[in-house]
Amino acid sequence: MSVFSGIWALLIGIVFIMLGNGMHFTLIGVRGGIEGFSAAALAIVASGYFLGFLSGAKATPEMIRRVGHVRVFAALGSFMSAALIAFPLFTDPISWTLLRVLIGFCISGIYVTAESWLNAAATNETRGKILSAYMIAQTLGIIGAQGLLTLGDAASAVLFIGASILVSISFGPILLTVSPTPAVEATRPMPLRELFKGSPLGTVGIFLLGTIYATQTGMGAVYGSELGLTAGQISLFIAMLFGGALVMQYPIGWMSDRVDRRKLIFFCTLLGAVFCASGWVSGGDIVLLMGTAFLAGGVTAPVYSLLLAYTNDSLSPEDMPAASGGLVMIFGIGAILGPLVAGAGMERFGPAAFWVFMSGIFAVTAAYSAYRMTRRAASPVEETDSYLGVLPTASPLALEAAGTWAAEQGELEREAEAEAAGG
Repeated sequence: MSVFSGIWALLIGIVFIMLGNGMHFTLIGVRGGIEGFSAAALAIVASGYFLGFLSGAKATPEMIRRVGHVRVFAALGSFMSAALIAFPLFTDPISWTLLRVLIGFCISGIYVTAESWLNAAATNETRGKILSAYMIAQTLGIIGAQGLLTLGDAASAVLFIGASILVSISFGPILLTVSPTPAVEATRPMPLRELFKGSPLGTVGIFLLGTIYATQTGMGAVYGSELGLTAGQISLFIAMLFGGALVMQYPIGWMSDRVDRRKLIFFCTLLGAVFCASGWVSGGDIVLLMGTAFLAGGVTAPVYSLLLAYTNDSLSPEDMPAASGGLVMIFGIGAILGPLVAGAGMERFGPAAFWVFMSGIFAVTAAYSAYRMTRRAASPVEETDSYLGVLPTASPLALEAAGTWAAEQGELEREAEAEAAGG
């Protein structure tokens, strides 16, 4: 437990932030349906979040250098809390899009700041455990938020106010216990051409997965609303998406360190295509729908971590910071486009297009991974870096820290195997 003695307040604060953020994600779809917003309009609202998120990841390091961690953290939290309260006051798609851009910017900056504190508190021996605890705290916060949504009426302002209160409370334990750290360094992202040259599958896969993840999180509640689910059923649907990711991260990660990662990416994305296709043909059966959400969400986040691990296998340690920035950028571009395409499909063909779009993207990813296996020989499993589960919303700082840990862990394992063989 000594590993977490210096970061427990930060982890608690992150849970509260994710409770508030997770509530608002689902509320947008439910309340948007009540207000009569179209799927296309809500798709633009959803994409606004990821536009802000990408902007925040680029701008926050410079903000921290200018005024410090504490001020940036407090300012972004205040803006986010205010934006959450403003949703029921300005119920039109344009205002909601602008508010979502602001919230995306703020939460991205909060992640960068929090992850810099975590990275400073970690050692080579504890970094893996700390990053894993941080990712689990985020996921549990989002899942817990879905339960809180059943305590109020989405047609009123009470749930938006509750989300704002949770975000405001979260900064108490963090700001009262965490000391400022040196400013984070903003590394220029690796050019996409260079990133693609180093890892074509990693680059294309991250982009495609961005479209899937943003569609799940941004349009999942919209899908449920258009399908006629109750607010409680929609909340459960979103919880199942993230619950599957939490449960399936470990077994997929375990296999990742033992087989050719490209084969595992192919297998998982092929399963993702099948799972989403089953959602399409579910006919609205609530049990099948929830099971589909669990399985489809269960492969999405682990595939993101798989693609990161596979990309890092092709990089030298000194290239990881720049590659992390490039990967976040390409993921963000995919995340902005995903809801727009899925929303346009749902507007024209109905809610089933939600599943059709994701099934198609999963299938394209599987096909491309199969193609790449014919173009490049597999790296020996014993020479690859270790796997560490990373959420798709992680900042470049977390990706860099995870990549560094994976490389160090892989080297330690190879040294241990060499000593065992020599002894």
